[in-house]
Amino acid sequence: MDAQALLKEFCAAVERRDGKAFAGLFTEDGVYHDVFYGAFEGHAKIAEMIDDWFHRTARDFRWEMFRPVSDGRMLYAYYTFSYVSTLPEAKGKRVGFDGVSMMTLRDGRIAEYREVANAGVGLLEIGFAPERVAKILLKEAARSKARPEWVRHRS
Repeated sequence: MDAQALLKEFCAAVERRDGKAFAGLFTEDGVYHDVFYGAFEGHAKIAEMIDDWFHRTARDFRWEMFRPVSDGRMLYAYYTFSYVSTLPEAKGKRVGFDGVSMMTLRDGRIAEYREVANAGVGLLEIGFAPERVAKILLKEAARSKARPEWVRHRS
């Protein structure tokens, strides 16, 4: 599957709440690192993330990927992502954010998905208190800085 087709199906599967199709884009041992919910490993967990976790407090997802760059092993794309939040604080408002998807590819499938997202914008749009937003963003910062790329920056 070429990069454009992979990204198109990736976004479409989320929008139509098709966890099975979404998980099928990943290798059997694939991992999706979600900026809010953490890591989901393997087809069953990745499908559950889409069908349950994503849609538990949101509906009417819209996800678009732009300007993909790939060398066959890595795929990067800028994205915009929005949904209608069903959380009480949001009062049915559409919220969204943008970011960059980073996918490690193996045999034409996603072996690992990570993202860098401007999630604070969406959290504020939902109506979360600043203290709650800070707690979520500090958790994401800790996950980011635990990665090997941060070794030189930890002291």
